[in-house]
Amino acid sequence: MYLGIDIGGTKCAVVLGNEKGEILKKVRFETMDKERTIEKLIEVSREMGTFQSIGISCGGPLDSKKGIIMSPPNLVGWDNVPICEILNKEFSVPVYLCNDANACALAEWKFGAGRGSQNMIFLTFGTGLGAGLILDGKLYSGTNDMAGEVGHIRLDSFGPVGYGKKGSFEGFCSGGGIAQLGKTLALEKFQMGGKTGYCKDLSEIDTVTAKSIAESALEGDETARKVYEICGKQLGRGLSVLIDILNPEKIVIGSIFQRSENLLREYMEETLNEECLSLSRKVCTVVPAELGENLGDLAALSVAVCGV
Repeated sequence: MYLGIDIGGTKCAVVLGNEKGEILKKVRFETMDKERTIEKLIEVSREMGTFQSIGISCGGPLDSKKGIIMSPPNLVGWDNVPICEILNKEFSVPVYLCNDANACALAEWKFGAGRGSQNMIFLTFGTGLGAGLILDGKLYSGTNDMAGEVGHIRLDSFGPVGYGKKGSFEGFCSGGGIAQLGKTLALEKFQMGGKTGYCKDLSEIDTVTAKSIAESALEGDETARKVYEICGKQLGRGLSVLIDILNPEKIVIGSIFQRSENLLREYMEETLNEECLSLSRKVCTVVPAELGENLGDLAALSVAVCGV
């Protein structure tokens, strides 16, 4: 048996499972301050029974080699916390720490859409855009756990802001970025005397989300579909860089791509075929993530199973 711990800004989860990715026990609770959260993690872990290792999935920055959580923006007060050492002392089993994007990559590679591949990229494509890299059958985290921060790549000199940079990959391909695009195109429409399905007038501009734009796009709204066309084309541009550099056989994309693949794929594929080296493009397939709501739980569990 293996224990997985998912530490999030609002919620934590502790799961007990096996090497097949079968979850046998699961407990969720709200994230509190650092001391109380760690106490609760230890308490819940004890109740799980016996296990041979612990895997922790947590947002970065962190030092996976030393097992230290280093002040993630969504975990206030978690400054240089030696989480692996703390849990090792409590349970006397190996403890492994991974940033959440890398842990999700492991989960999709081990249990999901990336099964059987040797070279795989996982993209989060949710609130932000990050990547986990499986290269030559191993997780690649880089010199100081910063590999895979693809959201920071600038795709255009102008565009929505993501990762602190306008026109970035995350700016175009994230929930917040899609909302920014939608607001900009809605304002253009208003100035020309028109309106959009997802935003009738300026009083609604702050309520625009990636979800509301997608719903309007599915109903045929022209401006909403334009937003997803721009996003799809920029997704293809970003992926083409990764394909040409890393030559993966599979790219697995989660969250928004899972839900809105039908709005994005045509434009993404069109751009990939224009931009990629043909030999690299030919061997790479782009697929939605498979694990859905279980991804966070299996991400933590996979860290324990893989011993990363």
